[in-house]
Amino acid sequence: MEYFIFAGVLLLFIVLIMIKGYLDSRREQKRFEKRLSERYGDPIEREYRSGELEEHVSMYYRKHEEAHQLDDITWHDLNMNEVYRKINYSHSSAGDEYLYYRLRTPLQSDEELEHMEQHIRYFMEHEKERVTMQKHFAGLGRMQKFSLYEYLEYLDTLGERNSIRYYLAIALVLTGIGSMFYYSVGVGICILLIVLCRNMMFYYKEQKEIEPYLTSFRYIIRLMQSAEEIGKEPVAEIAQEREQLLACCKKMEGFRRNSFIVLSGGAGGTNPLEILFDYLRMIFYLDLIKFNQMLQLLQKHPAEIDRMVTIIGELETAVVIGEYRTSLNGDYCIPVFRPDGEGHAFLKMEKLYHPLLNNPVKNDIEVKRGVLLTGSNASGKSTFLRAAALNAILAQTIHTCMADSYTGSMFRIYSSMSLQDDLESGDSYYMVEVKSIRRILEKVREAARDKKHVLCFVDEVLRGTNTVERIAASTQILKALAGGNALCFAATHDLELTKLLGGIYDNYHFEEEIAEEDIFFPYRLKEGPAVSRNAIALLKVLGYEEKLVKDAEAMAETFLCTGKWGM
Repeated sequence: MEYFIFAGVLLLFIVLIMIKGYLDSRREQKRFEKRLSERYGDPIEREYRSGELEEHVSMYYRKHEEAHQLDDITWHDLNMNEVYRKINYSHSSAGDEYLYYRLRTPLQSDEELEHMEQHIRYFMEHEKERVTMQKHFAGLGRMQKFSLYEYLEYLDTLGERNSIRYYLAIALVLTGIGSMFYYSVGVGICILLIVLCRNMMFYYKEQKEIEPYLTSFRYIIRLMQSAEEIGKEPVAEIAQEREQLLACCKKMEGFRRNSFIVLSGGAGGTNPLEILFDYLRMIFYLDLIKFNQMLQLLQKHPAEIDRMVTIIGELETAVVIGEYRTSLNGDYCIPVFRPDGEGHAFLKMEKLYHPLLNNPVKNDIEVKRGVLLTGSNASGKSTFLRAAALNAILAQTIHTCMADSYTGSMFRIYSSMSLQDDLESGDSYYMVEVKSIRRILEKVREAARDKKHVLCFVDEVLRGTNTVERIAASTQILKALAGGNALCFAATHDLELTKLLGGIYDNYHFEEEIAEEDIFFPYRLKEGPAVSRNAIALLKVLGYEEKLVKDAEAMAETFLCTGKWGM
């Protein structure tokens, strides 16, 4: 009787533990749902490991590289990693990686952008459905260190595996058991023990080999579960995506079936049934055989895995863009794309600003030909170039602009702005700059053949060489970048270019204000070339010796009057 009472108490304790775990899980889920509703659009608090974006989050993009995506130079010129961090409200690796891909892949058709816009608006307007989807994304979660695509590459190193050796090992166990009947129990036990020792040593060697690959298996199982859950959600807006997800799950069902044999248990388990099952796996190689079956199925269906990641990533990116828009408190616009009537590239932006600035000064610009920016250092030229470039990119990637209005052509976008010496290749700054600009010239010619438009940004053309050659070469380069299919925004300190290129470039400038021994930058874009000469005056404001400043002013005045330099 005492045993029955003890067993009953133990069973009741186990049941209570299970109930508590269920209730705790439900409470945590409710808290998560509440956070999703109440903190929608709040600033992102996530931290990233060093190199996480370049080495891991970028993997989906690397596996789906296309022509005319943002190249590395443009991505780094515009500090797109920081832009990504500011936008990324994802809860899963699929969302992380697809958003990175989306930001590097400007769309080139209204149809694609409108399809994405429909999803964005739907989830912004339907909180219940959005929260439900975010729960599914969070259930999928993130890979701990690497991208799923990195793990899939590792799986390829295993090659083709078969289970013949495992079946032979099982046959040895059965032979050991049979020897107890054929010879004697004692002899049979000895043979069986020898076989078991040999098999267990072999098992641990094999199990250690497959252990690193189980992380990817677990994530794919979660991916299939999330795909199936999303596929069963009654959301008409994503009917096509739901259908495709369920079709992928159906083709991959064999991968998930009995996967617990491989993915459950392990060393350190305390449950008696788990311990017993662990021994059965060691003796009969159940997990090794199942691993090979799962691997073979995985190798047959890479397209289905990629499709599930893509669809879930697309859906989560739509949710993320909606949340990012909410964080802007209405200070954004939906871009409008249309031709200018003559097939030429054009761009009009009103109250545009840089998305990474806390208190940005907004500017307007409308251009149908190149833009030449002049002005002193720190006056705002480079920031304006980056603001214009980023808005053009965001218009065609997340269909959201940091402006009151954005209207223009669809572009292939390139920049040459934040260049440095390339120590690895031994290239000087000038060589790096020449190569960077040459690639843009090639893209402009290529786009002309394809009847596409290019938008490019160049900060300080050929700053790495002497004045005479810089002005001559810059003039010809900027002429080549000015055409019906291309818009070039270029910043320069060489006022000579404003005259040489006045017929094909619109001139704009930024200027500073100096008053009462202080300097102020209003960051307002103004039409025409810069007319003030304040570089030497700035030396005085910044505390340079009076004699040095006066001598510099005298030299400049002499040159302007005579065209010759004197000491």
